[in-house]
This record gives sequence, C-alpha cells and structure tokens, in this order.
Amino acid sequence: MPETPQPSQQFVPIKEVRDGVIYLKGGGLRQILIVSGINFELKSEAEQNMILGGFQNFLNSLDFSVQFFIHSRKVNVDNYLAKMGERQAEEKNELLKIQIEEYVNFIRSFVDQNAIISKSFFITVPYDPITVPDATKSILGLFKKGPPAAEKALSEKENLEQLQHRTVQVTEGLNQIGLRAAPLPNEETIELFYNLYNPQLVERETLGIAKQ
Repeated sequence: MPETPQPSQQFVPIKEVRDGVIYLKGGGLRQILIVSGINFELKSEAEQNMILGGFQNFLNSLDFSVQFFIHSRKVNVDNYLAKMGERQAEEKNELLKIQIEEYVNFIRSFVDQNAIISKSFFITVPYDPITVPDATKSILGLFKKGPPAAEKALSEKENLEQLQHRTVQVTEGLNQIGLRAAPLPNEETIELFYNLYNPQLVERETLGIAKQ
C-alpha cells in the first residue's frame, strides 16, 4: 500500500514568523539580519588589514554562534521589460520608439543567454531559551526525597529581550567595520524562506530589504 504523502510543512523547522522573529518548533528563536557589502578589492592594503582585523575582533567578541550565508537569486526582468513596452507604446517620436524596441530586444536576448544574478548577505542570530532552577522547589528538595528540582522556563518576553540584545551586539559590531546591518521585517523574512525552499520557481518581486 503506497504511503500517504506528508505535507512539506512537516519538514520545515519553523513554527511561525512574527514581528520579524522566527519561532522554531523546538522553542528556539532566530533573527535574520541583511548586511550590506563592501568592495574589498578596491580597498588599499592598509584598509583591507583594518577590515580583517576588525572582523576578527568582532567574532572574538561574541559568546554565541552566528551563521553567515549568501543568497544568490536570478533577477527577474519581466516587469522592467513590460514597463519599457508601455513606454514605447506611449512614445510619439518614431525614432525613439525604434530605439526602445531595440533596447528591449537586446536586454531580453542578453538575459536569455546570461542570467543576471544578485547576491544578498545575511547573518542569522540565534537564541535558544534556557531553563533556570526553581529556587523554592530546590530548597524544599533538600528536605525530601524525590525527583530533581523542577526547572522553570524563562518567559517569552525575556527570551525576546535576550535575542534583541544579541541582535544589537551583532549590528553594532558590524557597523564598526563599515558594514550596515538591519533586521529583516516580517514579510521579507517569509519571502526569503519561500525563495530558499522553492528555488525552482520563478523569483518573486525584489526583496524590499535592499531599500533599507
């Protein structure tokens, strides 16, 4: 008897995304930062050494792990070409109409032969909630036999504060070496994971993170 297909959501560790924060099924929290890039090759040797030294100091300052990843995506120019077609239809000058048509044909031909790839840089800041001993039950446990003292989980608000503290630390550390970082808003976070889990589909509209 063939097995019943399982929904894809079952294999995704994300429970929900709320206010830009990723809530994992296991209870962990994640915040994704979009990071600007710098043209390292155009820097002088002294500037490169300063950047490398600053980045090393930044990593050494962290007492938690972070994940760096690069998302490459094919740029969809269909909307741009459609707007150029509208511009051509509105143009009264016949010479300009011909030039626009030739330009559109050139762009379409170029993209067909050479995919345009954009790269976005991200850092994932993690926080996995910890439990602390319940002081009252620990004291009572000294006077009676039984299982180990119960542990009390921190509240969601406290966990979010810890994640925010780490996010600020990472952001400020990157700013010191000339890299601008900002948390991804809710919609852009969801869209990022949509694209990561559906690389074979046509890319959606450009992420708004580039405008921050």
